[in-house]
Amino acid sequence: MTFTVDIHHHILPDFFWRATNEGDHPVGGIAPPPWSRASTLSFLDDAGIDVAVTSVSTPGVHTGDDAAARALARRCNELAAELIRDRPDRFGGFACLPLPDADGALNELAYAFDVLGLDGVVLFSNTQGVYLGDPRFDPLFDELQRRSAVVFVHPNPSPDPVAHALGLPDSLVDFPADTTRAVARLHYSNTFARTPDVKYVLSHAGGTVPYLAGRFGIVDEMDVVPEAEARGTAADTFRRLYWDTALSWSDPVLRMLRDVVGIDHVVFGSDYPYLRRDLAVANRGRIEASAELTAAERSAVLGGTATTLIPRLAALAPAVR
Repeated sequence: MTFTVDIHHHILPDFFWRATNEGDHPVGGIAPPPWSRASTLSFLDDAGIDVAVTSVSTPGVHTGDDAAARALARRCNELAAELIRDRPDRFGGFACLPLPDADGALNELAYAFDVLGLDGVVLFSNTQGVYLGDPRFDPLFDELQRRSAVVFVHPNPSPDPVAHALGLPDSLVDFPADTTRAVARLHYSNTFARTPDVKYVLSHAGGTVPYLAGRFGIVDEMDVVPEAEARGTAADTFRRLYWDTALSWSDPVLRMLRDVVGIDHVVFGSDYPYLRRDLAVANRGRIEASAELTAAERSAVLGGTATTLIPRLAALAPAVR
């Protein structure tokens, strides 16, 4: 079976869930089943996934109090590191940061990388209404650039209450839209251009970005946003970003990704445990069986490209069960 790395895989320990979600009103509108280390390993085995690169999910660790967010980030990151220490053959981990507390985020980034040895960071499209690409985050992105870090970009609900007035789960429309807002902000703030060595991975195939790539091109061609000469085109930028397959594994999406960003920048993600387990187990098989991919491309999407982002995982590739 093809070596597989799940780069979009959530850990939701009880202490995180209690601090950030209400049981009857989970962020995003869909309540996942209770998380445990045993259930995660069982899912990985059933799905034929060799390694899960873990991250916390919405809304991140900041719910309004800087000190509480710093403490929660530390606890989540130490759990992620513990999973790797106990099962280095099955786990990687993205650190969470207490944004929009920029100073706290820089401190936690140093601890997560230099002490815990985590593999990258998860950043949310917006936190407390502050979007990625905001100037107050420039020192953090400068440090991510210095470290050539892997940055996993995950959506959060829009801060606009009108976006949540349709009576639908945010994961249906608002999450893809908010990822798109963050990508646009990162591009047109020139943050992507200033961080060429950061390896960005966009959740859910980048939200609606691939579909809207033509509109980005028109905005670039019409020179609508200042400082275009410093950032280059969106089309060129998109081809250096990475795009995961979570909820986005169908052949039409893969064809669009091939055309817009290149299959060599597509990585596998399950969105476990938010996606119902049988669907999450099946989505890997859908990619394995896709007629859209050659054998080499299939191997790259499922795991090969992820090992270029996180080189330590490459040593695990021959040990396929």
